[in-house]
Amino acid sequence: MSARIFSPAKTAMQSGKAKTGYWVLEFDPETPRKIDPLMGYTTSRDMKSQIRLSFETKEEAIAYAEKQGIAYRVDEPKEAKRRQMSYAENFRYDRRTPWTH
Repeated sequence: MSARIFSPAKTAMQSGKAKTGYWVLEFDPETPRKIDPLMGYTTSRDMKSQIRLSFETKEEAIAYAEKQGIAYRVDEPKEAKRRQMSYAENFRYDRRTPWTH
């Protein structure tokens, strides 16, 4: 039984960083998922795949995993690299490609 500890990224529907900054402990699947031949749904007998525990800090999640004897790995969050751009950049004379409609 092993688990993954990570901080979820913001959804594509968000422009801000609301509902981020917490840490999640999810169990790794022990059995592979199967496709139901009648309906085409994916099913699994692994009940631990439905468990998702939330923590305020990474240290709390690690402490919980160690207390329960769960092997874990920590996935550090990746910071988004954002380039500052203004509207005036579209009309610069030294653009690599000319701006056209």
